[in-house]
Amino acid sequence: MKVPPLASDNCLFLDLDGTLLALRDDPAAVPADPALVLLLEDCSARLDGALAIISGRPIADLDASFGPRRFAAAGIHGLERRGVDGVTTSVVPSAALRAAARQLAMEMEDMPMSQLEDKGASVALHWRRAPQQAPALRQLADEALARLGPEFRLLEGNCVIEVLPRSANKGEAVRGFLAVPPFLGRRPVYVGDDLTDLPGFAAARAAGGYGIAVGSRVDADYRLADVAAVRGWLGGSDA
Repeated sequence: MKVPPLASDNCLFLDLDGTLLALRDDPAAVPADPALVLLLEDCSARLDGALAIISGRPIADLDASFGPRRFAAAGIHGLERRGVDGVTTSVVPSAALRAAARQLAMEMEDMPMSQLEDKGASVALHWRRAPQQAPALRQLADEALARLGPEFRLLEGNCVIEVLPRSANKGEAVRGFLAVPPFLGRRPVYVGDDLTDLPGFAAARAAGGYGIAVGSRVDADYRLADVAAVRGWLGGSDA
């Protein structure tokens, strides 16, 4: 099914890794190229500023990738959110999660090809460089969750499993943006490639908009083949 072009009454929510940027072994090492920054700036202008990046990365990582340009953004699956006014709100990391992060770091010392990404308010265990370690890392995450209790949950993505507060949800991030200008009253479009984006698709759909899946990992109302197709669609080409 052909993806509709962006309309003047849309607002746009974009996942980053796997959607705007190709996946890499170390997500934090992926900079946004100048062409992408210009493309997003053009889209933002067309939508009167109603564009936000919705990512599992911390906002600080997004700023490092897009610097010096700062877009409205939600980081760590919505635990951080910055509006177009530049004001950022965030969840204070819990002492229990800090203890869990230290424990996981010790347990992963003999897994040199895996990666522990400590985001402060969440902890992610990556196995992209060591797929054989996926079962062991899932077990470590399960054990960490058992110690933390019901206020936390696990969120699995592409070669990663994350321990995070139950309140973390990309759909909640979308709803938060939709309650304030310039997103208020617009028809939302959410573009993402992974299981973590499913709540974003649902939030957009519930508000009268739609979701666009990238690649084949998840389903949404529409689909784009890959990062290049996303960039083409953002630039106005037929999809």
